[in-house]
Amino acid sequence: MTATAAPAVHRTPRRAPSLVTRLAQLGKILRPTPHVPLAVDGMQLFAKLEYLNPVGSIKDRPAFWILKRAAERGEICDETTVIESSSGNFASALAAFTRLVGLRFIPVIDPNISGTYESFLRRTCDTVVKVEERDDTGGFLKTRLRMVQHLCATTPHAYWPNQYANPDAVDAHYHLTAGDICADFDSLDYVFIGVSTGGTIAGVSRRLKERYPRVRVIAVDTEGSVIFGDAPRKRHIPGVGSSIVPPLVSEALIDDVVLIPERETVAACRELLVTHGLFAGGSSGTAFAAVKRYASKLTHSTVLFLCADRGTPYLDTVFDPTWARRLE
Repeated sequence: MTATAAPAVHRTPRRAPSLVTRLAQLGKILRPTPHVPLAVDGMQLFAKLEYLNPVGSIKDRPAFWILKRAAERGEICDETTVIESSSGNFASALAAFTRLVGLRFIPVIDPNISGTYESFLRRTCDTVVKVEERDDTGGFLKTRLRMVQHLCATTPHAYWPNQYANPDAVDAHYHLTAGDICADFDSLDYVFIGVSTGGTIAGVSRRLKERYPRVRVIAVDTEGSVIFGDAPRKRHIPGVGSSIVPPLVSEALIDDVVLIPERETVAACRELLVTHGLFAGGSSGTAFAAVKRYASKLTHSTVLFLCADRGTPYLDTVFDPTWARRLE
């Protein structure tokens, strides 16, 4: 008996999902973050734990949203190299998300970045660029931005998310961060938000003013930051403040501004941990310090502040008593 060969089966090669589709799938890991009550006399105080985002900070939201919208508009493709300046959180989110969807990413960082963030980036990215020269304000931001512009001019298919001026960063917080808050609170009297790039306070304030017309939005900055007109000087704690006035700040609906010295940030971070059990980072402590400054005005109010990232990257700085003494 002669064996008969089975007929050949011609299969159509399966196409890899498009970048837009891959980013849509990525978006499913971004879930609402919780708020928790803090036992503080005279007010109902809540902390929104943005450090429970997948990569560990509030910057997960704009990192995802900016990439998603750029792909939908055709501004990025599979050959794109993303290049961005960051003090740590935004770069970490971009590093994780670009790797997940198959894009190349070059973060531009400076000596103020925590060792934890730098180690993560060097393990996640093929190239990390670290600037060392201070700018005319004593910080590094302008130097980082000049490096980003140089890299974009010399790298094929480069894309700069530009978290300092990209309206998609505002939209991310309008839809995602503020969307969480609106779903969780029937009423809200005050919200305290640390300011750096301006995207968070712009997006959150616009959405909350629509939902709670009488809410007061308090912008929190660090002394030595120029965002709200303070004299520029050397700052040590990343994640809050800026050497430039970010364009996105002009889109925020702000009722008041509180400037916090870095030594108060350190004390507030320690109080959050020791008294309230929240291991939060520098901008979270800065916002909490502003709440304490404002306490006499908050009687019988419902108050919320944002915990942008976890305290782990600050163990060698904010949570180190020897390091903190230099701020006294």
